[in-house]
Amino acid sequence: MLNFNRQKLREHHEGLWLLWDLTMLAVLVANLVMLLFDTLYATEAVRGALARSIPALHDAWAPVHANFALVDLGFVAFFLTEFFLRWLIAIRRREYVRWYFFPFLHWYDLVGCIPVAGARIFRFLRIASILYRLQRAGVIDLTQTRVFAFIHFYYNVFLEELSDRIVIKVLSDAQADLRMGSPLIRQIREEVVQPRLPAVYQWIAHILHQAGQVIEAEETGQAINGHVRESVRRAIRESADIRRFARLPVVGDTIETLLENAVTDVVVQSIIHLLKDMTADRVENLAERVHERTSVSEADRHLDRQILMLVDESLELVKAHVAQQRWKAHFADDLPDGAPDTASGAEAGASSASGVPDRPEQHRNELG
Repeated sequence: MLNFNRQKLREHHEGLWLLWDLTMLAVLVANLVMLLFDTLYATEAVRGALARSIPALHDAWAPVHANFALVDLGFVAFFLTEFFLRWLIAIRRREYVRWYFFPFLHWYDLVGCIPVAGARIFRFLRIASILYRLQRAGVIDLTQTRVFAFIHFYYNVFLEELSDRIVIKVLSDAQADLRMGSPLIRQIREEVVQPRLPAVYQWIAHILHQAGQVIEAEETGQAINGHVRESVRRAIRESADIRRFARLPVVGDTIETLLENAVTDVVVQSIIHLLKDMTADRVENLAERVHERTSVSEADRHLDRQILMLVDESLELVKAHVAQQRWKAHFADDLPDGAPDTASGAEAGASSASGVPDRPEQHRNELG
């Protein structure tokens, strides 16, 4: 139901203008109703029905219909007079940067004044602009009406469906471009990944330092110590030289145990110092040496493949998210149990329409 707030109209600083808008709204509605009625009256069926059912209305409208062009010209003259008055007031108030901006911004008023059938529809835009101003001023509240809720919902549905198709098409074209060997991957490697390698090295050094502290702590390092001790014990038992010490009478087992403990402590402490002493510079130096030992072209190709897979799968996830028809949640409570989910079908349709396969796994063999 349309709510009308008279208090807002009285208290608004442009109450007179809003009152004039209400007057113009009434005149526009009356004019459009007359246009619609006269158009229907021009048909033989409507005239005959009126002559049989309401002869007084039929006879009263006959002279109006015969001279309706003049009647409409009267409305046009009124609309043009009101338009030029508003233009003069806008110039006096300096509402726009240039005085001649007003007719360009209110072009629909001028076009709607053209007395031809195709131009009269623009008078609806004037009605819409008046309703918008009244809504913004709080004089009326269209948001509580069913017509507004209906139009607003399907307007959002239209925008969502249109924007989803556009986004999916753009992302699919980007995927196809990447898979055909776009230079974007090389640019990502050189301009995005490589400038951030120092931060990656710093992060790796921090992780290694934290790992060294975890191993050094008693409460958290027991598992590592146990694993190292088991590995040392296995290596000692497999060593032929140490087995000779074990065969010594009386002291053989003692020597073996002492060796196990000593080697375990040395290995654990070496690991702790190695991890805690790792800095970002040392990690970077190590990475550079590994890179030097590897074929540069092979390493770059491998990195390019990984980046391509990362970007491709990320775009696929974005497409899957965009293809979800979120507006259907509005009807979720109205769907019967076991009803098919058409959102997934729409997603598949969008993917197939784009010409790009649904899953990037299909390309991993060629990427690898």
